[in-house]
Amino acid sequence: MSAVHPGENIVEVRGVRNQFGAQVVHDGLDLDVRRGEVLAIVGGSGTGKSVLLRTIIGLNPPAAGVVRLFGQNPYTPTDGERASLERRIGVLFQQGALFSSLTVTENVALPLIEHARLSKEEAAQLAALKIALAGLPPGAGSKLPAELSGGMIKRAALARALALDPDILFLDEPTAGLDPVGAAAFDRLILTLRDALGLTVFLVTHDLDTLYTIADRIAVLANRRVLINDTLAVVAAADDAWIREYFHGPRGRAALTAAHARER
Repeated sequence: MSAVHPGENIVEVRGVRNQFGAQVVHDGLDLDVRRGEVLAIVGGSGTGKSVLLRTIIGLNPPAAGVVRLFGQNPYTPTDGERASLERRIGVLFQQGALFSSLTVTENVALPLIEHARLSKEEAAQLAALKIALAGLPPGAGSKLPAELSGGMIKRAALARALALDPDILFLDEPTAGLDPVGAAAFDRLILTLRDALGLTVFLVTHDLDTLYTIADRIAVLANRRVLINDTLAVVAAADDAWIREYFHGPRGRAALTAAHARER
């Protein structure tokens, strides 16, 4: 499905332990993300999918273990190295996390001003290109987040994530709250951007339709670590109660039927 480069890892997680007080979320967790792939992270409630994302991008220091992003530890860089890392990643957080007092153009332009040191005028021009790339109409740039629909907020947040031409996108439940048509359109957009820009995508999701549409590999979080990380066919056939219920229950069967219908 993708231009994956075997053996070339953008992300390497080894023996990671994430703990909040007495609550251990991950323990001995290992994970690789390969260049050019869409890797989807799934798991039951409380398995720490978003925690893992935040640990990889340098926002949640692990209690133990090693994280490497582009071969670097995101927790021990110099200021210059940290700035370089931040320019190579784009993040779409849950609910978009746009600044409510800024227009869409201003939201997208902000990282261009802060990291690329562009003028406001230059940043606004480049922001308009990113807004169009994310599939938003030209008039969306002048709107505040409160004036946007849920789907438009997701696309505006995606435009901001793309602002600095990242090598890898981290998407946290990007289709949550969208209607089926909007979610399907967003999935197609991610595939188009991945293929056109050579992106790697780390995707936290519970959306089975998304998994069948765009995921190259799926990593299942269970028992505080990665239970399995493989293609959808291999993962869906795994002998695990949660996996059976997730992939072969009513919603899983419906997603599989829809995927087969799209292939015809």
